[in-house]
Formats: sequence, structure tokens, C-alpha cells
Amino acid sequence: MTTESSGNGEAGTPALANLEANIARIEELSQRLVTALSSKRSVPQALQAPSGELYMKAATAYWADMMHNPAKLIEHQVGYWGKTLKHYVEAQQALATGNLVAPPDETPTDRRFSSPLWQTHPYFNFVKQQYMLNVEAIDSAVQQIEGMDPREKQRLEYFSRQIINLFSPTNFLGTNPEALSRAVETEGESLVKGLENLVADLEANEGEMVVSLADRDAFKVGENIAATEGEVVWRNHMFELIQYSPTTEEVHETPLIIFPPWINKFYILDLSERNSLIKWIVDQGYTLFVVSWVNPDATYRDTSMTDYVEEGYLTAIREVKAICDVKKVNVVGYCIAGTTLAATLGVMKKRKDRSVNSATFFTTLTDFSDQGEVGVFLDDDFVDGIEAEVTRSGYLDSFYMSRTFSFLRSNDLIYAPAIRNYMMGERPPAFDLLYWNGDGTNLPAKMAVEYLRGLCQQDKLATVGFEVAGETVTTRDVDVPLCAIACQTDHIAAWRSSYRGIAGMGAKDKTFILSESGHVAGIVNPPSKKKYGHYTNPDLTLGPDEWLEAADKHEGSWWPRWIAWLTGRSGKMIPAREPGDEAHPPLSPAPGTYVVSSKEA
Repeated sequence: MTTESSGNGEAGTPALANLEANIARIEELSQRLVTALSSKRSVPQALQAPSGELYMKAATAYWADMMHNPAKLIEHQVGYWGKTLKHYVEAQQALATGNLVAPPDETPTDRRFSSPLWQTHPYFNFVKQQYMLNVEAIDSAVQQIEGMDPREKQRLEYFSRQIINLFSPTNFLGTNPEALSRAVETEGESLVKGLENLVADLEANEGEMVVSLADRDAFKVGENIAATEGEVVWRNHMFELIQYSPTTEEVHETPLIIFPPWINKFYILDLSERNSLIKWIVDQGYTLFVVSWVNPDATYRDTSMTDYVEEGYLTAIREVKAICDVKKVNVVGYCIAGTTLAATLGVMKKRKDRSVNSATFFTTLTDFSDQGEVGVFLDDDFVDGIEAEVTRSGYLDSFYMSRTFSFLRSNDLIYAPAIRNYMMGERPPAFDLLYWNGDGTNLPAKMAVEYLRGLCQQDKLATVGFEVAGETVTTRDVDVPLCAIACQTDHIAAWRSSYRGIAGMGAKDKTFILSESGHVAGIVNPPSKKKYGHYTNPDLTLGPDEWLEAADKHEGSWWPRWIAWLTGRSGKMIPAREPGDEAHPPLSPAPGTYVVSSKEA
């Protein structure tokens, strides 16, 4: 008997050994899986899903509509049944005739189904087409519901879409041809590696399935990410102030301070060298300071918006003026830090403090009358749940913010990475932006509630006035020259809302730039990439859609256009400044200690 013909000979030995090894690995991983799940955090029900009242209102409206107009319901159901039955009969006929090819497929293009097997394999094509019919039916049913409040209808549409996305056949091994093919090709090794990836994610996140988006071992903060040279020159319990080392012999006299959002860490603006806005600004001849916020824990329970204004913004401005021996600075606020910058500028006007020469706002909301997609999480059911959670713990854990933002793009940030990591058995990519995305921060309890109630829900900054630092301020109090950059497909700070907020500010000198792409990619858009363009239009008296229709389109990054705007407001050229002075000696090299620690160093 030859080796090739033997089922139990030498040829079978490696396969048997691999099987036994994989079984042993699965047993060990299963034990770890049980242990990880047993430590799963207790997530309040109010933060798991919208209130049942939303679905009760939808059901009531649906049945009321059916009673008044039964023909509409019958037409909808018959249409769905007819398409489904026709689809099934066609598949059966193909099987009966032995014609094992996929039928004509006129379903919309969807990158989830990019594998050729979804188009050519009759079984997988049948599954895909039926799923798309189901999606069409659910979408149609939700759209046709009448009698609901528009905001509640928007929420119903959003959460219905989440359910639809969850049940995509790509998310299940038995109906994912790519994952099944990979499992066969690797003799099951891909599934074992996928289980290893799943267990590792569960162990790293207290039993919660938080999918790793990037290879955590590929980056180290301060080495190959957040590595622009500089020094921490000031520190208090709220932030570290980083001054970056000059790369030019001369710099503009007026220094620039960037206030990044404390929802995430500042180095989104200092990723790898080719993507670093911070390094690019320094290379243009600016003395640049960046605030690195502390990552709060329960001891910051009572830290408020006023603390961020007084001990954050105003303190940073004071110290930069002292270090550079100037009377005025230029400032930048990104996202929530832009919102708070607007409030700070209002406070400064009330106090007759003219220390800010100009302000730039990145993807900033100050008018919350239209909250955009993120608004589905800003009703009382979720905000009440958040308030109860932070009252209990003293802070809003970064887990909740990360999960909320991920569900705004669930196919891209949850399901696709889960398929890659867990079913295909692949390691997450070495992607600097996604690494940063997984490096979240907490929010102080009091500040989180003030922001959600007073700004997001009650829209006080753009209307009756928001009380902060002993003053009542509105966007109309922002009267310094300003430039704002919004992003066209931003899921977090809808550009039209950002535009309305900027248009409502009291400044006479206002510039608005609309970048292509989203909340992060539209900002982190270096000129070297020549990827996303931008729009400009000086007439801010128009509504947002009219503004865009009349705007000029420009190819490439907005960075050079903004820096040209800033140059005219940054004074003469002087010899470059090294970080710190006698009263502000360097405390530690950039990126500092707060960016890698949850406690004050």
C-alpha cells in the first residue's frame, strides 16, 4: 500500500496532528472565553437600547394606520410576499433543471457583498437577494409609518437600520462564503485564530465584545505615533501644555494654541509623521502649543464646564502669553473643544479680555437645533441613563462614548472588523488612525451632564445663553476673527449645524470651509495625499444648502488655505523660540504623561 493511498499512514499524520492541536487550543480558549464572559461589566439597560416607549409609539402608529388604511398594509405585504415567492420559485426551477447558476441580480451595490461568490454561487446569491428584499420591506414599512413625531421617526429609522445591519448574512459563518472558504483552505486554522482574537478582545474589555480595529502592538505613543519633538512646559490637574520644538529659523510672533477634544486624546492631530497636522503647522513657521487633557477618573466627579474654561482654556492662554511674552494668541478648538472655546470666548468678552487674536473651529457644533445623526442618542431615555451611570461611578467611561460613535458607522467600525478578526482569523491592520480611535478617554460626571443637558438638549449657547464661569454667554458673544472647518459626511458634527452656529456668531470677520469626507478624515487630510477637496463661499448669509450650491470647489487639502488665512493674523517673523522659559522649565518630553495615563502624574 502506498503512502498516498493510506488513510492512516504518514500522509494523514500531519492533518491528524493539526486537528489534535487545534482541539487542544479550542479547549483552552473555551475556558478563557468562559472566564472572560464571567467578568462582563454590568451595562445599565437604559444604555443598551432606546426606551421601549419608542417602539410602542411606532407600533401604535402602525396599527392605527392599518385600521384607517388597510389597503396600504395589504399592498405592502403582498408586494413583499410576491417578490419573495418569485425569488424562491426561480431558485427551485434552476435546481430542478440542474442549472446551478445564480439568477439575474438587480440588487443595489453593497461592499459587504464584494466577494464574487455572492454573485456567482446560487446558494449565496439566493441568501443575499433575500436579505436585500427583507431590507427593502423593512425600510418601506418604517418609511410609510404616519402619525409619529419627526424626531421619533428619525430615531425609529436609525435603530431599525441597526437591526437590519446586525442580521446581514455576512455576519454569520454559515452564510459568509469568504469565511467558509478561508476555513476550508486553512483546515479550520482561521476559525481557531478568530477565536483567539475574540477571546483576547473580551479579556481586554471586561467581557464586552469591543472589536480591535488596529494592531495594538504596531504603535507606541511617543515613538512611532505622537512623536513630534517638543516639551511639556506647564501642568496642572486638568492638562499638560506641550510646546513643540521649532523646525524653522524664524516663526510668527503670535503663538498658536490647539485645544483638542477631551473625548479622545490629542494625538489624532499628531499621528505618523506623514499625517501629522501638528508637525505640518510647526514646519510652516509657528510657535505651536497643544493642550493634552487629563483622562479623568472618579476623583474628577465634580469637574464642570467652568473648570474646563477657567483651569483649562484661560489658564493655557495665560501661560502661553507669559512664555512667549505676547499680549495675544491664536487659538483652535476641535469638536467639543471648539464648542467650549466658543463659550470661553464669550466669557472673555464679558470680562473685556482681548487675549485672543483669532479663533479656528474644527468640526464644531454650537447650534444644536439639528443634532444630526448623533441626535438619536440625545433623547431623555439615553441621557437619563447616562446621568444615572455617572452619578453612580463619578465619570462616563470611555466604553460608552466609543460604542456610541461606533454604532454611527456600525458596518465599518463593528461588523466588518469583527468578520475580519473573528471569522477570517486575521490580525487587525497597523493603522494609526484606528489605533487612536481605540484609545478613548473618560468624561467627568458633572461636565458630561452639563454638556448633554445644557448644550445638546437645551441648545442654550445658540439661544437663551449658557451659564459658565459666572457668565451667561451665547454664540453672539464670539466676535474675534474666526475660521471654521466642517466636514461634508461628518456623522458626529453635522456640517449644516456647524455652519448655522458659525453664521450666528457675532464676528464680522468669518470664514467657513467645508472639507470633503468625515469627522476625522476630513480634518486629518495632509496636502501630500491630494485626496479630499474642499468648498469655500464668503457669503454666510445664505442657508447651508444655498451656501454649498454657490460655493467654489477646490482640489486637495484645506490646510494651505487655512494657514494662509492664519498667516495674516499671526504677526511679524521673529527668531524661533525653544520650548519653555525660566519660569516654565521643560517637565517631560512630548507627548507628555497625561496622554498615556488616566491619573495626574
